[in-house]
Amino acid sequence: MAHDHETAGHSHDHTAGANAKMLGWALALTSAYLVAEVIGGIVFNSLALLSDAAHMMTDVAALVIALLAIRLGRKAPDEKRTFGYRRFEILAAAFNAVLLFGIAIYVFVEAIRRFAEPQETQSWGMMIVAALGLVVNLVSMRLLTAGTDASFNVKGAYLEV
Repeated sequence: MAHDHETAGHSHDHTAGANAKMLGWALALTSAYLVAEVIGGIVFNSLALLSDAAHMMTDVAALVIALLAIRLGRKAPDEKRTFGYRRFEILAAAFNAVLLFGIAIYVFVEAIRRFAEPQETQSWGMMIVAALGLVVNLVSMRLLTAGTDASFNVKGAYLEV
């Protein structure tokens, strides 16, 4: 678990810096792949890649929120926020759920449209991009594994990825 010190009203968490660093690396990888997947989805005319890119967008949002939660979680409670800023993580999870529902509706509508008017997909290009995505997800998961025992925030990001 995290190791906290309270000294003259100042608290800090020794694991937060390491967690933020790993989250940052995972965010960079996931963001770069998101761009590659959107380009691949358009070039290879693949709804599968575009829908996974939309899911990757929620992964990016979850990682950004996890980083913000680390930063905001360091703020001390005040009169208005007696629990500090830790509720931010719950609101972030709700936002991600709404985002996932919106993406699912878009993919559903687009899939129905493609059933009515089938489109050719370049399957080899799509498979190469998808395989790269698997590698990116595995590397991101490995980066986040170390912080899962020390932080529910990192564990949530790990499970999202």
